[in-house]
Amino acid sequence: MFTSKQIATFSDLEHSLYSYIIKNIDKVIYMRIRDLANVTHVSTTTILRFCKKIDCDGFSEFKVKLKMYQEGQEERNEILTGEKSLTEFLERTLTQDFQSKISDIAKVIAKAQRVVFIGIGSSGILAEYGSRYFSGLKKFAFYIKDPFLPIHEQYIEDSVTIVLSVSGETSTTLAQVNQFKQEGSVIVSITNNADSALAKLSDHNLAYYVSTEFIGNTNLTTQIPVVYLLERLAKATYQEMK
Repeated sequence: MFTSKQIATFSDLEHSLYSYIIKNIDKVIYMRIRDLANVTHVSTTTILRFCKKIDCDGFSEFKVKLKMYQEGQEERNEILTGEKSLTEFLERTLTQDFQSKISDIAKVIAKAQRVVFIGIGSSGILAEYGSRYFSGLKKFAFYIKDPFLPIHEQYIEDSVTIVLSVSGETSTTLAQVNQFKQEGSVIVSITNNADSALAKLSDHNLAYYVSTEFIGNTNLTTQIPVVYLLERLAKATYQEMK
């Protein structure tokens, strides 16, 4: 229902609205426009503009399409296939805004003395990969997979901390990042959406917006976009250091 071209045109408020709708489809299809405006803290004008961007003449048509989308998802018992989700992510990386964001973050990283990577679980594995990749491109980096590791000033003096988290809501990660931020480290987060607590806590955020996948309580959301973003950032940083 939401194409990559449409998502790329969303403003910050519209991204927040989109994030709420995706998480609460079963509620939104029965809401009045004013109810949705109240719970998402946006104006009805913003909602109507959002509807227009996704080719709906108004909120009523949007709800009809949203219900049809929900029913189709339930029939297939899945959302997007991993391949389609990944393709849409790669298309979004071609936008000028996305490329400018990568460039801006790379300039910040290039000026820092060290890069600290943080992640838990599969994100911890990717934090290790990120630190090795940056080190291979002549930028001093190390990773921390233990959220309870005591942090000393010398770890994070003149540093950029790159935090990896799919949900951006893990309490131990948020506590650790808050400590780093208080010590003066610049926080760059890579999350699945820009409306998470971690994204809001960060100085810079890269969101990849792919479909979340679970088997039971296990999060199997693809991490390919994270690998891509880490490599892209590392190469852009290397260019800035020349």
